Amino acid sequence: MSRTILIAALAALVLSGCTVSAEERRTRDQQTCRGYGFVEGSEAFANCMLQLDLDRRAARREALNSAPPLFPPTVVVVREQQQTP
Repeated sequence: MSRTILIAALAALVLSGCTVSAEERRTRDQQTCRGYGFVEGSEAFANCMLQLDLDRRAARREALNSAPPLFPPTVVVVREQQQTP
């Protein structure tokens, strides 16, 4: 039961990133980079925008990679046959 809740919470977290449109995300990133003092149109501003996008992607990968597996790993038990004398 708790695994199901955890998976649902993780899915909601991942999907919550989808509620902001690409245009809104870009506007926020531009505001962030301007807030850091970068001038729009400069190479430094472009690098700032790129870094924000890369950070967001890395955070998304981390969230997905840290989630518990949907299915438990398969365990195979091999028993040796006993030889009768």
